[in-house]
Amino acid sequence: HNNSQSTWIILHHRIYDITKFLDEHPGGEEVLREQAGGDATENFEDVGHSSDARGLSETFIIGELHPDDRAKLQKPTETLITTTQSNSSSWSNWVIPAIAAVIVALMYRSYMSE
Repeated sequence: HNNSQSTWIILHHRIYDITKFLDEHPGGEEVLREQAGGDATENFEDVGHSSDARGLSETFIIGELHPDDRAKLQKPTETLITTTQSNSSSWSNWVIPAIAAVIVALMYRSYMSE
């Protein structure tokens, strides 16, 4: 249920058929399609929907997720921020920029003395 013919999402363990709402969503159809077929609870709450929007969403409820299936819900694997681990020591985080700054200062001083 993740296409324009049948678009379902999960919010707080409730299942919503939002197919007819795609064209009406103020944030655009694409936002809903990205969440289609999965748990959109976190993104829904992050946006901070109004009480009117929450009330409207109630009209699209078609069921509730079975308790056994709740544990199977996975968070999206794709994140917007990528972190990397660095094995370099902390001194290299300031030594390299310091050396670069000294080189630039010497080049500037040499240029100005001519």
